[in-house]
Amino acid sequence: MSWIYSLWKFSRPHTVIGTTLSVFSLYLMAIAATNSPITVTNLWQALITLIACLCGNIYIVGLNQLCDADIDKINKPNLPLASGELSRNAGILIVLITGILALILAAWLGIWLWATVAISLSLGTAYSLPPIRLKRFPFWAAFCIFTVRGIVINLGLFLHFSKILDGHQFLNSAVWALTLFVLVFTLAIAIFKDVPDMEGDKKYKIKTFTILLGKETVFKIASSVIIICYLGMILAGVFWLNSVNSYFLVFSHVILLSLLWLRSQNVELEKKSGIKSFYQFIWKLFYLEYLLFTTACLLQP
Repeated sequence: MSWIYSLWKFSRPHTVIGTTLSVFSLYLMAIAATNSPITVTNLWQALITLIACLCGNIYIVGLNQLCDADIDKINKPNLPLASGELSRNAGILIVLITGILALILAAWLGIWLWATVAISLSLGTAYSLPPIRLKRFPFWAAFCIFTVRGIVINLGLFLHFSKILDGHQFLNSAVWALTLFVLVFTLAIAIFKDVPDMEGDKKYKIKTFTILLGKETVFKIASSVIIICYLGMILAGVFWLNSVNSYFLVFSHVILLSLLWLRSQNVELEKKSGIKSFYQFIWKLFYLEYLLFTTACLLQP
């Protein structure tokens, strides 16, 4: 049980939850878009898709921990590699197995899923692994994160599920709206995620937006980006998206916008615990977006 718990921490649970929600949300959005029933066959395919994506997720975050072991001893000492709960050899084995399994399962289910997983793994590798190690550069680090989370996963998985359900792939206005929202929202995650890690990044000369601009500036930028996301989705619900329940979409995003404003008034940037708490709050908003947007699609008029 101790080893399983270490593996769970190694997988970075907040990213696993985000990946799980994105897979099933895009599956249900494709169900709504194609007017297809949920069957044992396509639900099984969705589960295999989830396993492939989770394996890819573990590969990416695991490789990052292998490459950042020394930095994590300062920034994230509770992670299993940094704390010694998992050996480096065990980490390497987990990363190799999950990476290979992700590609095999994706290839088995179709070209669109394979392309989604392959591109994600390629960018994840370039992000962490020397000599490329794009995380050293603020722009390219953010580019890797919002490209995978914002574009590749949303468009790739929707094309994959529409092909499975309808026999041909297509993209509708709803998935474009979600993709644009998540793309911009993930930018906020990408620039804010390094705020709690300022000490270790500075010591190992990892240039981040936090080091270049300061914590307060990055906090204001991230909050403003999320506000823009919510305002954009509210306007899209009023003027553009006819294939979703506009009343539910607008009302829910007004509530989330209010929650963000209230929460941002009480962030203690001088305390690491306060910064981490707000970062986890951003991830919770990310989770809610998939749940609420998918509900709006299922409640379409």
